[in-house]
Amino acid sequence: MRDDLQDLVDEVSHLLAAPATLEDRDFTMLAFCAHDEPASAAAGSPGAMMEAVRARSILGRGSTAEVRHRFEEFGIADALDPLRVPADPAAGILTRLCLPVRAGGRLQGYLWLLDEGRTDVEDPAAPGLAEAVALAAEAGRLLAEGRPGAADLSAALRAVLTGNAPGRALRELTDALGGDRTAVTLVALHPAPPGLPTGWTPPGAGAVSAVLPSGGGPAVAVAVLLPLPGDADPRPAGVLSAGALAQLPPGSTAGVAGPRRGCLELPAQWHEARTAARVAAVDPRLAPAASWSELGPWRQVAALPGPDPALARLLADPVLTGTAEVWLDCAGSPQRAAAQLCIHRQTLYYRLGRISELTGLDLADGADRLLLHLGVRSARLTATNPPHLPRRSGDLSSAG
Repeated sequence: MRDDLQDLVDEVSHLLAAPATLEDRDFTMLAFCAHDEPASAAAGSPGAMMEAVRARSILGRGSTAEVRHRFEEFGIADALDPLRVPADPAAGILTRLCLPVRAGGRLQGYLWLLDEGRTDVEDPAAPGLAEAVALAAEAGRLLAEGRPGAADLSAALRAVLTGNAPGRALRELTDALGGDRTAVTLVALHPAPPGLPTGWTPPGAGAVSAVLPSGGGPAVAVAVLLPLPGDADPRPAGVLSAGALAQLPPGSTAGVAGPRRGCLELPAQWHEARTAARVAAVDPRLAPAASWSELGPWRQVAALPGPDPALARLLADPVLTGTAEVWLDCAGSPQRAAAQLCIHRQTLYYRLGRISELTGLDLADGADRLLLHLGVRSARLTATNPPHLPRRSGDLSSAG
């Protein structure tokens, strides 16, 4: 995520001729280099299994608790020197080299290399090993130092997002993150019940985190301000989201705002990130992490204060509401909607008639169908415990 860490990982990868990744001590991915599998790698081969595990870690799922526990069983948290973690074909894990990343004797993270066992960790003269160990120590120094003032910026981020003396806080954030030309984004984390786990730690990698009330009782949302590479590539935000979600209860969601230069538009980015996280909770196609750029029509839905009052009677019937949503999502095709709902087409026609009766809408009229579509989606998004409306075909096939 940070250019200095990325350069360091690339250099270690070059030294030991192996794909490399850098994680902090909580297994949050900080930087990684490309890993190209040979075209001949067959499905089910060790290389194919490794590729699946690594892709999940980098691109959206993060390391599972089982995988992290397995690595820790080999003593990586206490290691002072390079050590080998053997393969586990059943778990899709190849043998890998772990370089502990420490500063002042304190663990800061791990440098992993998928070197297929080529490096002899018992031989101090192994090609590239001493240089890689030195770079791991440099990574430890960088992680220990962090960005200037990053450890004390949570209050400043909270002030900017809540409007409490934002001017001074905004200057503090801007200076700490490198000026008003630094590309940044905001990530919103919405923990599912029971909320943030005991001992939860905010994401690292130079990010600034603040816990904020979500506006609904004791629930909270976590704002994570993340500096991006110079080209404003938003992918590091996806990696951070995946790592953070792996530490939160199942059902938690994340949203990523569009990137900006500097911190002047943080309130707008917070709105985007919160909206994306809300949509991720109700649209399985976007779960568990969504970005503002991929929301499409959900942006307009989120701007509504709620469904039109004319739909109140319909929304009290979850089967008819779900039927309306499926039919509209199928562009009004009776054949496709009936198939998706697993009902007879005549049953669908009956339900559409009831929907028209309850709402007073003419379903043959484009404007009325637009009002209905926005309304059922708005109801889904504004539900107290989303998603409360049945959406799967099996949920909607029993009632006539």
